[in-house]
Amino acid sequence: MSEGHYQGSLPAPTPGPPRATLQLRAVPQSAVPEAAAHQHSHPQHGQPHPFPVPPPAPAGHFLMPGPAARPTPPHGPVAVLLIGPAGAGKTSVARHWADHRATPTAHISLDDVREWVRAGFANPQQGWNDQSEAQYRLARRTCGFAARNYLANGISCIIDDAVFPDRPAIGLGGWKRHVGPALLSVVLLPGLDVVLARNAERSGVRRLSDEEVARIHGRMAGWYGSGLPIIDNSKLDVPGTAAALDRVVAGALAHQRPW
Repeated sequence: MSEGHYQGSLPAPTPGPPRATLQLRAVPQSAVPEAAAHQHSHPQHGQPHPFPVPPPAPAGHFLMPGPAARPTPPHGPVAVLLIGPAGAGKTSVARHWADHRATPTAHISLDDVREWVRAGFANPQQGWNDQSEAQYRLARRTCGFAARNYLANGISCIIDDAVFPDRPAIGLGGWKRHVGPALLSVVLLPGLDVVLARNAERSGVRRLSDEEVARIHGRMAGWYGSGLPIIDNSKLDVPGTAAALDRVVAGALAHQRPW
């Protein structure tokens, strides 16, 4: 016998004294006095509301699900592009920074989006060609669309990518086209020995040869003199680097200065 169903006949009721019954009838709306109806739908000032009403949120705040409200930052959501060579710690720092912000923040990794392509993935490590560049551009557009969507819904985002200062095809201009001119770009550039050691701990397609790491690191030196803020995190752990990034972003927002 399934739950909620009963098969068979019910026993006949046991004779006994008659019991009083309560009959309900629908009352037409016309029978309700207009003043009483108005009182229930719109209580007068000073009269108790029939249902509890939450207090209005203070100016400059928005209500979040949960017991407390978080303040809305005066500058609104922000988009940060974290640039650096392989082994700089971009993904780890970006994830930590997004995890520990006081306001909603998303992390978008371009490498993760590129690797959404499974069959036919054009690995740049096996040579930069038309196919790998096309897949890079597609991933960048996808990340840019996601970033704009998050920003439009009040959520900040941080994107990490190895943007080169001397290659327009995978340069900063494409990111600004897809995300917006107010994108805040910050460079992580630790010493070569540091990125070599961190790269050695990687595995799979993310691990590069020492020669490739050294070549990428040397080209990233072109960001010096570009005007972009550069964080040398050679002697900083992930939380320390995220704190340095916080200070850089706060300074940029205080001066309304996109990079």
